[in-house]
Amino acid sequence: MKRMNILMLSSLLAVSASAQKISTQNEIVDCGQVVFRKPVTAEFLMKNEGSRPLIIHQVYKSCGCTEVVYPKNSVAPGDSFLVKAVYDAKQMGTFHKQICLYSNASEEPFILSMRGRVVSNVVDFAGPYNELLGELKSDAQEVEFDDVNRGDRPVQRIHIFNPTEEMMEPVVMHLPNYLQATVSPSRVAPHRSAEITFVLDSKKLRDFGLNQTSVYLGERPGDKIAPEKEIVVSAVLLPSFDKLTAEQKEQAPKVELSTTDLNLGSFNGKKKLKGEILVSNQGKSVLDIRSMQMFTMGLQVQLKKSKIQPGETVKMKVTAVAADLKKSRAKHPRILMITNDPENAKVVIRINVK
Repeated sequence: MKRMNILMLSSLLAVSASAQKISTQNEIVDCGQVVFRKPVTAEFLMKNEGSRPLIIHQVYKSCGCTEVVYPKNSVAPGDSFLVKAVYDAKQMGTFHKQICLYSNASEEPFILSMRGRVVSNVVDFAGPYNELLGELKSDAQEVEFDDVNRGDRPVQRIHIFNPTEEMMEPVVMHLPNYLQATVSPSRVAPHRSAEITFVLDSKKLRDFGLNQTSVYLGERPGDKIAPEKEIVVSAVLLPSFDKLTAEQKEQAPKVELSTTDLNLGSFNGKKKLKGEILVSNQGKSVLDIRSMQMFTMGLQVQLKKSKIQPGETVKMKVTAVAADLKKSRAKHPRILMITNDPENAKVVIRINVK
């Protein structure tokens, strides 16, 4: 009986401890460009997710240049509250400041961060912003990481613009595990711009060749995914030939195509357009076409064989389907070929249609 009471007490303590929790929409606020000697404020909207009143009893800052405003009274269960951090911006360059909130929710602090770059004058991207992603404008709707080797962490950026009269808090949704995205600044005022930085972790890519996904630009946290908010992200992971000896490279296959820029003409009411490309092996060993992938929907490809002997030529048939091409937001139909030719591991074929 005593053992049962102890177990019940332990369970109650565990439930009580786990029931107390703080949440926030953003643990990091990016302030973007901040004018020198003009204090900047980061706001963190938070919530007491626990079943007891929340008491913040101590706040630590990473430096004395930051002032923090937080609730001094208890916060009722389920209530939201605001924490403000003000940075004095008296030093040029980048900054990253942390605030540690100690409360009765946990023995460990809840850490908030604000970051940005102090500049003499704010310089916005001048455009053009030709793409529309929901209510936001952008200079690009496609992001490409080309010629990626395993282990690389390449970076790509696009610019967005808020044409509305409302404050926006853009967020990139539906990110795969190999991709990170940050928006700077975190909050975009009316008629101001921001930058989205994409970082690719190539170690987490599964397959060589084209790895393609769609992410979505929300106007604020909790926004819904919609086709008009789509950003297509492509990464081409190349096979490695680093371990080949000079002799092996000398005996390697060599791919040659009759063209890498195929013009199929105009649909003019036709449902499909067709063309051919000759693929030949001018090397000394078997050419292996390891994969054939399309950057966009609306293309069909037929290759008679994937292993081509030295001196042999095969036909590749290409078909463009009008209805499917119209559905694609990507504007440049292309075919990606991955081969075992050390000098041409990646071959991109552009398909031109009107």
